[in-house]
Amino acid sequence: MLELRVHGVSNTPPGQVLGLRPAPGADAPPRPWLVAGGPVTGFYRSPDTEPDAPIVVEAYSWGQLTSGARTARDVERALWTLLLPFTLANVALHARPSIPADPDSGRWHSASGITTWLLRLFCLSLTATLTLTLTGVGVDLIGWQCVDDACLRRLPGPWEFLGRGWWSEGSRSLAVGLLLPLGALALLGLVSWRTYQYEAQMPADAGPPPVPRQPTGSSVDGPGQPDADPPAPEAPPEPPGNPLQDHTFWTGEGQLRRGAVLHLCTGVVVAAAVPLGAVLAMDPPRGGRAALAWPTVAALAAVVLVAVVALAQPALTRRVGATPLGGWIVAVAALTGAGLAGTVLLLLLPDGPAGTPLADLRPAPGCAGPTGTTPCPAGRPLPGLHWIIAWLGTGQLLLLIAIGSVARSGRRALAAPGTAVPLLALGFAWFTGWLPGLPPPPAPLAFWMIVVPVVALAATGLLLPRVASPAARRTPGPHTDVAWGGRAPAVLAGFGWLLCVANGAGLVYWVAGRLNGGASATVLTPAPMLWAGLAFAVVPIALAATAAQAGLIFLRLRRHEYAQLVSSADGPLSAHDLRRGHDVSSWRALHRLVGEHALRLVGQHAVVAAVLATLGCAAVLSGNRPHPAEATGGAAVVEWISTAGHRMLGWLPLLIATVGLLVYRNDLVRRSVGVIWDVGTFWPRTAHPLAPPSYAERAVPEMQTRTAGLLALAEQDPRGVDGIILSGHSQGTVICAAVLLQLPARARRRIWFFSYGSQLTRLYGRVFPGYFGPDRLPVLAEALTPPGGRIRWTNFWRDTDPLGWPVPAGERELVVRDPEALHPSDGEVADPPIRNHSGYPESSEFLRERSRVAWLLRQGVPAPRRGSG
Repeated sequence: MLELRVHGVSNTPPGQVLGLRPAPGADAPPRPWLVAGGPVTGFYRSPDTEPDAPIVVEAYSWGQLTSGARTARDVERALWTLLLPFTLANVALHARPSIPADPDSGRWHSASGITTWLLRLFCLSLTATLTLTLTGVGVDLIGWQCVDDACLRRLPGPWEFLGRGWWSEGSRSLAVGLLLPLGALALLGLVSWRTYQYEAQMPADAGPPPVPRQPTGSSVDGPGQPDADPPAPEAPPEPPGNPLQDHTFWTGEGQLRRGAVLHLCTGVVVAAAVPLGAVLAMDPPRGGRAALAWPTVAALAAVVLVAVVALAQPALTRRVGATPLGGWIVAVAALTGAGLAGTVLLLLLPDGPAGTPLADLRPAPGCAGPTGTTPCPAGRPLPGLHWIIAWLGTGQLLLLIAIGSVARSGRRALAAPGTAVPLLALGFAWFTGWLPGLPPPPAPLAFWMIVVPVVALAATGLLLPRVASPAARRTPGPHTDVAWGGRAPAVLAGFGWLLCVANGAGLVYWVAGRLNGGASATVLTPAPMLWAGLAFAVVPIALAATAAQAGLIFLRLRRHEYAQLVSSADGPLSAHDLRRGHDVSSWRALHRLVGEHALRLVGQHAVVAAVLATLGCAAVLSGNRPHPAEATGGAAVVEWISTAGHRMLGWLPLLIATVGLLVYRNDLVRRSVGVIWDVGTFWPRTAHPLAPPSYAERAVPEMQTRTAGLLALAEQDPRGVDGIILSGHSQGTVICAAVLLQLPARARRRIWFFSYGSQLTRLYGRVFPGYFGPDRLPVLAEALTPPGGRIRWTNFWRDTDPLGWPVPAGERELVVRDPEALHPSDGEVADPPIRNHSGYPESSEFLRERSRVAWLLRQGVPAPRRGSG
């Protein structure tokens, strides 16, 4: 029998997974033996494993795909954390409450199909947000507002040449400023291309190598004997009952390539549209320039239109392996190249396409110098950039509302956000005078007073009753209902959006501060960035309030658990036992806090964030700045708060990258933050192709190949096994579940599943009900049930484990006692350890169950055929 162990997050070393201990007199345990795989992902056994041992333990190590091995690559991997917004948006697609079990049966006009399309549009807008941020830095701050050497030399890099010579005239410096966003997009594309190896992994055929067909009359059965009959074909597979049973779920190389082209081309369009829009708005071209400008605009608009339509097409959204890019994708790339070439040519024309009006808006060269005498006017961002940022952010907020509404209540919920969009457009047209025949708006009425009620109207779609689903019709167990009332896609994507906005605002503020050099603000950030800093100053207060509420709940739970522990004792407890009881009750309280209250607390914080986002969008659309340049009185307080928020935003990208580095190098941080990271990068890049790669794209096919290959060995092969106990810990239980749903039925008949420290119910089952909900987890149990037999699944959990909970879908639920006692015994001095989330295979309950399961699996192995030995 083989027990194949799969570790969880934090890259547990193979020797620790195998339970290797130092020999008497040795300083370190023996090194495990690599039996399959390589140094990054491999299968290990103990070096002293006996060939005829009744149970052989093997460990699969996948942690270096995410947690590294404290090498130089850890710094490179830490930079992936800057793309955490893309990860959260990608995970949101898999959090839909209703996902068709068979992807071929999904329809675009269904609730799941519309939610998928809206989420992919939102992911596309996040790429546009990143590009717009970099364009604001390169085109606006550097190419437009920073006009002489004294300003440019404050920024690292060879940017001084923009302040003098031919490049500083007209709008030519804007073309050079485009190099920053275009270079960043090229880097993202290169990194994405290098990680296609994850999606290209496919499980190998577990059967024996094909035997060449013998010519007639010379078969192995003897001269003149006919060939043996070919084996009977297997019965056609049944329709999947879980999306994880789709054989293309983990092989999405073609989908990733097509999606990456659309995202990168859309990013190029956004980068080109900022300077091109400013030029066309301030000085519409005429004559020959018009013949170049309008086809350029048409090409860029066509790219966006094709991308929006293509994101709903099965040819892009279906994961069918290494499929070609297709004619539409090639056409999009060609249109993007033509549009970018036209934009650069317009910006580089000798006389300057903008003429005098646009040039008059720039500060005079030399005004920013330390000894310059030229008077400097107030800084002025690039014309039109404010409104591009404002409307993009407002559109993303309405998209999030639509995503949450449709995911929760179906297509009918689109009525509320669908009504809000035209009302918002009409209100803006009324205030800007674009609606002839209507009287002007009242003087006391501001546009933000229209925005808040309209967004509130759109949000009513989030309050409609939930659509009845198979999972909703069942009576949910305690704390197993769908997370956030079915609004999980909007909540996860919304956190990714806010983080993306915070990163962008921090970068813009940091660059502007460096360009100003502590002098007067000759380089100004756009007003939306100022409002972002003001809102971000409130976020720590909301986080502190949530943390305080969690602390109060923890104290209440600890008192309850301590009282229950004391009352359930057989007799009076000693002072030593009472002290130990405090430690045990703390872990039990943490177990309940995470399993019963954590998601609710996150939902409460999401409500606060949604209110801040709504007020921020309304403030940005008002066109005003949060405070005047020379603030006094109450405005000075607002300026101080905004400045504090900006400073925190400026350090945010560096803080995130530092935490990402500590995740790979510090065990404590890795175990704390690694849970979020490994959950996020488990899912394939189905929605956002520029997100960090999914380790499961490699881990699942490798485990599938290893498991099915061992079970397919001939009976007389010494490497063969009678059965496999697939033993998963924490996140490893999720990987094992994905592997089991991909294996053929003939392989599952000789497998038993052990799960311990599992999050399949309280976390995955609630946030990802389409895969692990009450109506989908039983599919895994059915797959582990042989005809007329019992469910081959045992789950272990502890009431001191914050991440391990019961899984009722399995055959057996075994509670592992922790600690074994409150005091030392048998001459020992140290107290029995509280193992909480670790050490399950060392418990007596685990060892007894493993022996029982090994005996049961051996009974199910057929006797050898006559003459086979």
